[in-house]
Amino acid sequence: MRRWIKVSVAAATVLGLGGWIAQPYVHEWWLIRSACDGALPDDALRDLVPDGSHVTDTGSGSVPELGDYACTVTVGGDHSADWKMLVLEAYTQRDDQDRELMWAFNRNGFETQAPMSAGLPGFVTGRGVLEFLLRCPDLGKDEDGRPRKMLVRASISRNASWIRPASYETAVAFVNTAAKRLGCGADPLTAPSGVGPADPEKSPKTVPLDSARDTACGWLAGAGLPNPTRWKVAVGLDDAAPTGTCSASAGDESTDDGEQRLDFAAWFGDWSTRLVSGDNDDAPPLSASARCDGEAAHFAVDAPDEVPGVDADKRRALLEAFAEEQVKRRDCSDLRMNG
Repeated sequence: MRRWIKVSVAAATVLGLGGWIAQPYVHEWWLIRSACDGALPDDALRDLVPDGSHVTDTGSGSVPELGDYACTVTVGGDHSADWKMLVLEAYTQRDDQDRELMWAFNRNGFETQAPMSAGLPGFVTGRGVLEFLLRCPDLGKDEDGRPRKMLVRASISRNASWIRPASYETAVAFVNTAAKRLGCGADPLTAPSGVGPADPEKSPKTVPLDSARDTACGWLAGAGLPNPTRWKVAVGLDDAAPTGTCSASAGDESTDDGEQRLDFAAWFGDWSTRLVSGDNDDAPPLSASARCDGEAAHFAVDAPDEVPGVDADKRRALLEAFAEEQVKRRDCSDLRMNG
């Protein structure tokens, strides 16, 4: 009799535990704790989940021999279909990286972008995707003698609160885990405190030309723009990102003269060579190139012909000043003008 009582109690305990685990909120708790093999911070991941939704599934996979690692987080609501809120991907093979960067810059390289905060080595695409590019000292060089790198693509659905600090906290945690898993050897990154990614469609904010002197676009303040007090600068470049822009604007779209605009872009890495190649119909007519950290770097200007006081010779001089400043800041060499 006592044996049957013990068996019954044990069975009830197992059934009770099973019921407890099956409860929706406990199931979601477990999914969040185990997402990306437990690499993601719980609080940050919860902060990304939209109100009225909950995590319904997670998945991760890695093929170290192919140099990739990926993770997904799926959410859904009581009255909506499931959708992937978070897609995190890491690649250490050059072909994979070139494919992802081609997706980010599929035309002439002047697509909308924004720099990351706190000097993180990456940029935010116009689609709101966080792209990190880190050097991998433990992987040495590839067959062409170029330093091996790791690219991490963090796609956070715009249905989620993607401009919150939680986006950086989640993405950086994945970057650090991927670097270990794929043998990259990069120093761990630190997510900026209390800061979220900038929305490329709304940033960067413009500042008066003279106020940009201490930024990576400060060269514009001494570049001899006509009527300098009329110009403002949008600083979309820092010294850590593999790409960025400096944009100068004057006038007003609402006036008869319209807005006058000069956009300067920099791209670092052999992946960018196709952007200025003669085989690319969208390639800028005027560009410059250099060698930075064992790879190609390219610089270009996008400007209409009718900007008063900025003729073809002035555009060339401005581009040369931009390229020279970047070469100096990045310790590059072999600068030459093209076109």
